[in-house]
Order: sequence, then C-alpha cells, then structure tokens
Amino acid sequence: MRLTRQQFLQSSLGGFGALALQGICAGDATRVREPAATSVIYLYMEGGPSQVDTFEPKTRLEKEHGKPLPFDKPATVFNSSNKIMASPFKFSRYGESGGWASELFPHLARCMDDLTFIHSMHHGVSNHSAGCYMSHTGDPMAGRPSIGSWVTYGLGTENENVPGFVVLDCGQSPSGGAASWSSGFLPSSFSGAKFHDSAVPVEFLSPADSPQVQNAKLRAIRSFARLSSPHPGLESQIESYEKAARMQTSVPDLLDTSHETESTHRLYGLDDPRCRKFGSRCLIARKLVESGVRFVELFSPRVKADRWDQHSKLKEGHINNAVAVDQPIAGLLQDLKQRGLLEKTLVLWGGEFGRTPSSQGSNGRDHNPFGYTVFMAGGGMRAGCRHGSTDEFGYYAEQDKVHLHDLHATILYQLGINHEQLTYRYAGRDYRLTDVYGRVVTDIIQS
Repeated sequence: MRLTRQQFLQSSLGGFGALALQGICAGDATRVREPAATSVIYLYMEGGPSQVDTFEPKTRLEKEHGKPLPFDKPATVFNSSNKIMASPFKFSRYGESGGWASELFPHLARCMDDLTFIHSMHHGVSNHSAGCYMSHTGDPMAGRPSIGSWVTYGLGTENENVPGFVVLDCGQSPSGGAASWSSGFLPSSFSGAKFHDSAVPVEFLSPADSPQVQNAKLRAIRSFARLSSPHPGLESQIESYEKAARMQTSVPDLLDTSHETESTHRLYGLDDPRCRKFGSRCLIARKLVESGVRFVELFSPRVKADRWDQHSKLKEGHINNAVAVDQPIAGLLQDLKQRGLLEKTLVLWGGEFGRTPSSQGSNGRDHNPFGYTVFMAGGGMRAGCRHGSTDEFGYYAEQDKVHLHDLHATILYQLGINHEQLTYRYAGRDYRLTDVYGRVVTDIIQS
C-alpha cells in the first residue's frame, strides 16, 4: 500500500507509537518502529578516502608490496596498475571494541567505542559525479531527490523558522554540484538550503523592506494565490517565501559561534588554522540539530590536496585531508554526546567510494567502488560495531556486503521510516530513495 505524504505525516506527527501500531496491524511489509534518531549529520568526504589507509588494515599489502595482484581487477576510471601497494600509515587498535584506525585519525581513534563501521560497502559506479549522485540519491544520474530531501519530505521539520535540510559550505562543492542536495522531482521546499561560508551566509537573507512591507507582500501573494487557479508548485513556492521571512530572524543566531565557550572552540579545533574551517561548520551543525533541523550535510573542506582523490602523493594528500577533519569530527561527537544529543542524532561519515589496494603511478591509488568503508555514530546504531569486510587485499566487499541502497534503507529505518513506503508519484511511477532495492542492516542497529 502506498502512503501519500499527507497520510504519512498525519500518522507520524500523531506519534510514532501510533505509526508503529499501524505497521503491526498492516503486517511486516509496512511496519515502522519508533524512531531511534530524529536528525542526521552527513559528513561527506568527497573524492574517496582509502579504506586500506584509514580504518581497514590489510597485512597482505605489507607482505606483498610491489607484487602483482593474484586476481583480475575491474576496469576503473584510470585503470591503475596491478601492483600491490602497502599503506604508508601505521595502524593501531583502540578502545574496548578494539577497532582499527591509522595514524591519520588520532582524535577519532579516541571515539572508537562510539563508532559503527561498515567495511563492506559497495556499488558499481567508479567516477566522482555519478558516485556522488549515487551516494546522495541512490541513482548515478542527476535529477533524483537527495536523501536529505526524502527525510524532510517524510518527516517535516521540528522548527518552522529554519529549513529542515541544510548544507554547510566548507569551501568547495562536491563534483555532483547542487544536484547533490536538490529535491529533484519533490517540491522545491524540500531542497537543501545552502549556508555559505562568507559575510553573507544565506543569499538574500537580509530583508530589503521593513517588516510591515514584507508582511504586506506575503499577504498579497497569498491573496493572488487564492484568486488564481491552482498551479503545481505554487504552494511550495509560497511556503519557501514564508520560510525565508522566518529565517531572517533565526538563522543569524544559529550561524554565530562567538557566544560558545573557549573550551568548546578548542574542542572543535578552532584554535588550529588547519581545521578551523571544518571545525566551525561542525559546531554549527551541532547548533542546527539542537534547534530541530532534520538533516545537515558538510562536504570536505578545501585543503592542500585534491579532496581525498589521491591518484598520486597519497600520503601527503590523505594527511592534509585528515588533519582538516579529524579533530572537528571527534569534537562534534563528544559535544553531541555530552549534551545528550548523540542518542537522537545519526552521524554518517564516508565518501562516494574507496580506493584500490594496487598502485597508480608510484604512490597513488585509483577509484574503487567495489569495497570501501563508512562509519556512523549515535542514532541508535551499535556502538563499537565493525560490520563486514573486504577480501584479504581490500579490493572487493566480501563478508556481509552492504550496498548503498541498504545504507539508505537503514538510515530511514532509524528515523522511523519504512523505505518501501516513503514514495512520491512522478511521471506515472511511485519513486522512492531506494528504488526497488534495499534492506535494513539489522546487525548494526542497537537492540
């Protein structure tokens, strides 16, 4: 049975307990549990962090460095060599869970017991733009709604004065561009609102008119709308205008971090110029979810390297990228936890794919969507869990494989949404984030 958004919101806003009861009565196919999370922070590491250099060490790479891979490798974007390349980084185990982390992440390593790793992520798209779309929309082509749009479409917002879906500019846009946070064929009011890192963080936010004139204009727009014939999208546009008016008073305070304590600034690394950019955005992300924003996304900051896309100089590039985000992310997790927000906030870290265990040139790695790592924290996930693995070389997802559709289904499930029921009719078909695929990965969910 397909639920309209109105039916979905009526049931969910009436209480998730009632929604769960409705699901039980309808059978397993429509069951939706009480949500473990109410918001998501997506830390998108554009370019493809190397799984074998970050969180999944492979001893065979050290033992067989320089030797040919003992199996055929798939064709990737630049078709790297088949010579095995050892990681230039040392790994250690951390916490009671004994999770692995390389020396790239000394701060995150101290949060190991709060993290939930999936080491068996995979899909079939090996170029950046298509991988970016796949990670955000479940489809390698531009034009589909982003996961943040689906979440706000399904759940609405907890704060009418701010957007339900916010994108924080960290100095560079992903290869997929604005289509990565677009609402696609969903109403435009569910698009991500981009907050810039500039003197004017939100375009046209400052009112050009007095409050009295502005309110008169909004009333006039409403009057014209009632007099004219209904037009698809008109209501969504009016909602956007009204939201913008409310944002003018609420957003400036949310973007102001000057009132935070000095210890909070240090926690996020704002005293270190190498991670100040991303740290300030992580701090704002905490403020946003604290204020009721459903979905917040941050993209990799601009550093002295090409994102995480190291086809050469992997050691130098991964160090620069890691330094920029390690302390800010660890600070975000600690801050959320000490404020009691981590329980209801699902934090997701990962890129569009991983990298090959074989070398490209003398010191780089190629794209690898066939086996890579992401991690989550909070939001009802099993803390200290390490799910799945790649093969002995770190090339292919092998044990307990998880597709991107499965990851999306699991995130929605933690938000109390059955991914098979959250649909939108467009061009004669009921679309959903997970297309016709996806399963909830129950092994990584807290029982």
